[in-house]
Amino acid sequence: MRSLIFVLLSALLLAGCQSSQVTGETVNNGKGSYRNISPDELNTMLKDKDFVLVNVHIPFAGDIAITDLSIPYDQIGAAENLSQLPADKNAKVVLYCRSGRMSEIAAEELVSLGYTNIWNLVGGMVEWEQAGYELEK
Repeated sequence: MRSLIFVLLSALLLAGCQSSQVTGETVNNGKGSYRNISPDELNTMLKDKDFVLVNVHIPFAGDIAITDLSIPYDQIGAAENLSQLPADKNAKVVLYCRSGRMSEIAAEELVSLGYTNIWNLVGGMVEWEQAGYELEK
């Protein structure tokens, strides 16, 4: 009986230590799909960062900490900008802008170019700040 209780308690402890996996909400656009995430989901993802974080807002209005790249949303498909992104089109890329609209447009563009692991911060930096997270100005 004691060993059963020990096993159950150990399993609960291990389950509590694992980071919750973020899945986001899938958006299909006819050419593929990307995932929308909330500020809290992005914050969770940043704890075990395994993606390229790209600010696509123009003009510059600040960055979320640990931003890797700044690429204007309306130029993301240009060769010189695509060369900054991972060559592997299956690599995870998270996009954001000020309100979410520019990153949505950039996500649609990257999906149309064959990228398969694109994530979009819904509400952008506005919702990020409203959720209590800071920006670097």
